[in-house]
Amino acid sequence: MTSATVVLLANPASGRGRSVKAANAMADRLHTRGLTTRIVCGTSAGDAQAQLADVVFECKPQAVVACGGDGTVSMALQAVAGTSIALGILPVGTGNDNATALGVPSDPRAAADLVADVLRTQEFVEVDAGRVTAFDGVTRWFLGVLSSGFDSSVNERANTMSWPSGQARYIAAIVGELRVFRAIDYTLVIDAGLATQTRISKPGMLVAVANGPQYGGGMKVAPAARMDDGQLDVIFLDELTTPTFLRVFPTVYAGTHIRRPEVHQLRATTISIDAPGQTVYADGERVGPLPAQIEIVRRTVRVMTRPLP
Repeated sequence: MTSATVVLLANPASGRGRSVKAANAMADRLHTRGLTTRIVCGTSAGDAQAQLADVVFECKPQAVVACGGDGTVSMALQAVAGTSIALGILPVGTGNDNATALGVPSDPRAAADLVADVLRTQEFVEVDAGRVTAFDGVTRWFLGVLSSGFDSSVNERANTMSWPSGQARYIAAIVGELRVFRAIDYTLVIDAGLATQTRISKPGMLVAVANGPQYGGGMKVAPAARMDDGQLDVIFLDELTTPTFLRVFPTVYAGTHIRRPEVHQLRATTISIDAPGQTVYADGERVGPLPAQIEIVRRTVRVMTRPLP
């Protein structure tokens, strides 16, 4: 086969160092398949993002492979969404929700073979992506889930913690936030693309806008969401007492929370979210303050994976 360039984005903080080792192993396998590679590994998330943008501009690769968790996938997504550059994933991070939804293998050799096979056949899977613009003008793409409310407050708390690490930090942040969290006054304007709008103005515990079904390391917040249906699944959780919230919250891991009357599900192509003093996160990454505008962009990412079921 003809030679092609694949950029491997490795996050040294992702997966407790597994990211860099896995990227090297994947590069070795890709070389045996006749592909040229380049590894990008920044000293921080911002540095990695900047390096990746420079390399993509200089090399114009056929593909970028995110070697890490959902945060690394998010960095790669910013560089490839809306372009002809394909996205690959080698899921070796703490949270691999988007990789799970897309069905990509976690073994470097198998992931490399999948990338090589798809580049050879050009049989990409085209998926949708969400695009969010926060109040401060920051715009970001997301593959999985955007959230505001309890989840974003947990992320804000986790980002200030130096211990513990990995998924344990996120769990500790959940426990800490449960003690103090109170319902938020939300205003949502939801457009499903049918010339009609739904407006929600009331207190709630969280809002999740989902292109993919899960986030947070396995929380199936929108179990029916698909990345190729041209729609966003909007989940709104009403105001709950703390004891009730403690009973409801664990059910999100099985996706059974959607059966409860306090949980509302809607579909949207665009949605605006506003709430005083709140921030919005997308794929676990901080975007910025509300209000925010979110839209779905159809088939804007070419993913190197098998056809979705």
